Amino acid sequence: MRSDVVRLFQTLPHPCGYFPERTAQNLVIDPSANGLAELYALGLERGYRRAGGHVYLPHCVGCRACIASRIPVAAFRADRSQRRCTRANADLAITITEPGFSDERYALYQRYLASRHADGGMDDAPAEDFARFLFTAWSPTRFIEFRADDRLLAVAVTDFCANGLSAVYTFFDPAERARGLGTFAILSQIDIARERHLDHVYLGFWIAGHAKMDYKQRFRPIELLRHGRWVACPPSALPHEC
Repeated sequence: MRSDVVRLFQTLPHPCGYFPERTAQNLVIDPSANGLAELYALGLERGYRRAGGHVYLPHCVGCRACIASRIPVAAFRADRSQRRCTRANADLAITITEPGFSDERYALYQRYLASRHADGGMDDAPAEDFARFLFTAWSPTRFIEFRADDRLLAVAVTDFCANGLSAVYTFFDPAERARGLGTFAILSQIDIARERHLDHVYLGFWIAGHAKMDYKQRFRPIELLRHGRWVACPPSALPHEC
């Protein structure tokens, strides 16, 4: 008989990945729980995220800066800049593939980390971290690959859950920055969710005033998880006003 009780663990304080002067703590769903893939889908609705084999929720003392965000697929309308991004990448071939390690993917991952996280502790990630961080045996993960003439330009690590797509991580060729591949990856995830009749694309956490999280507010309308309820933020409002 399956138990309705799910154990949660709280991590010890550790350095915050967003604010170097702060410490962070997470609530983590028991990694040995039965039906973790199903629990993960339910957790998305409650603001949880996946990193490797762990499904977690920030639970920091004195800080609630991390706010879960998602795009309601049916209501989303691309703005002028996003439509321009789509046209700029119309030459790319998009393929949904099985997750896994390859020399090609890992080389792209390394170039991306060296460009985006130089001296941040992630820029020299060993090969085993590629799999440990991006996917796990139980996760419903697919790699969405973007290629130009068979050259791999970007990979959007995406979890295909019953209630939506979860955008786990995207890495791309830093030499192709002008294409806006991060934006294009999200636009492609929205299109795929529509094709599969899924309601949401989960973007992870939005943090007010944080430069690395600012891109999320450009996808409108966006929904934010406030006090246990998803609140729609219309194009006319800033996220902190919703």
